[in-house]
Amino acid sequence: MGKGDKKTKKGKITIGSHGVSRPTKKKKAAAKRAKVAAAPKKTKAAPKKAGRKTPKKED
Repeated sequence: MGKGDKKTKKGKITIGSHGVSRPTKKKKAAAKRAKVAAAPKKTKAAPKKAGRKTPKKED
């Protein structure tokens, strides 16, 4: 099991391939940033009226 073995991690590093023993690293943060930048900005809704539905209990 050395550098020439395609099924081991060491062999995959030497050959430069990926698979079960050496999975590829996914770029989650970069893809997320690109998606957020491309998405259109939403407009804010009208502000709600301030107030309580039920009266505050007093002791």
